[in-house]
This record gives sequence, structure tokens and C-alpha cells, in this order.
Amino acid sequence: MIFNKPYGVLSQFTPEGRWRGLGEFISLKDVYVAGRLDADSEGLLLLTDDGRLQARIAEPKHKLVKTYWAQVEGEPAEADLERLRAGIRLSDFTAQPAQVRRIDEPPGLWQRDPPIRYRAAIPTAWLEIRIAEGKNRQVRRMCAAIGYPVLRLVRAAVGRLSVAGLGLGEWRLLEGTIDDLRGD
Repeated sequence: MIFNKPYGVLSQFTPEGRWRGLGEFISLKDVYVAGRLDADSEGLLLLTDDGRLQARIAEPKHKLVKTYWAQVEGEPAEADLERLRAGIRLSDFTAQPAQVRRIDEPPGLWQRDPPIRYRAAIPTAWLEIRIAEGKNRQVRRMCAAIGYPVLRLVRAAVGRLSVAGLGLGEWRLLEGTIDDLRGD
């Protein structure tokens, strides 16, 4: 199953504190998250009823590429992006080289609720970042390490699966194996 997770929703079925849970959107039983998204991130979330598939999707050794759209504060130069492309040292690990490019705001992107903070004196830019890892808050940490904090983070795709055509808060059932997910 694929789900277009809104901002403010946890990658678990029960709400917690100020964050909503998946149970508000998904009524199916016995499905589990495969590859989490933080509550303050949006976009494609995979769920499955197959424990082995869940582990394989989440396990970095299977090199399932995840594509993120990050709206960052400031306008990174190519030299900044090269640091991400080379693999960047973070406090607890070195991130593998990422595929990174500047993009325009993705067409058809839904409005975030609440909207990101807007400051007239500070420009923003959109990046497309593709990684096969997926450690805790990795994309946010990578962008912060080069001096461009993430204001909005959307997971656009996992392997061949994309959030395209899936409305915010909507889900769709799929059939297949991890090999069906692999892109590139």
C-alpha cells in the first residue's frame, strides 16, 4: 500500500501528543510501515502486511533509492551541492554520495498545513535529493551540514513508486515484491 502522508502525521497508527496517527486515514488492519517518515515530513509512505517485505524495504543494503524534494532556506551554489554528491560527514556517520540537483517547485505540489515560515529577506530553493540510505532525519541533517536548513521535506518516490496522482491523505493498494519497486 502507498499513502501520501500529510505534515503532522506520525508513521504509526496511534496519535501521540500534538501529532496525528495513520489510523485517522487508513482503516485496514495488520499493515505496517516500511520505511518511516518523521511527523514534520510529507509524502510517500509504504505499508505492507508482509513482514519480510517490510524489512527488505527498510533495509539500506537493498539500495532502494528514495527521492526527496527539499525546500531549503537560502540558495545553495553548485559547490555546496557537490559536498552532498561526494558524501558528507555527519556527527555519527558519513552519508553515502547523494544525487542532488536544484529544481523548480514541483508542479502540482499540495499546500502544506500549516504553511512554512516565510521571510521576505531570505530566499528559498528546492532540491531533489536521491539517497539509498535513510537514517534518522538524514536529508535534513545533510542540508544543515552544508548550511541550508530544510523548511519543507517531501518524499516523492521510493524506487519506482511515486506520490504522483495520490492526493494528500489518500492511499492505494498495490501488489508486488521488492523487485517490483526497484527503479534505475
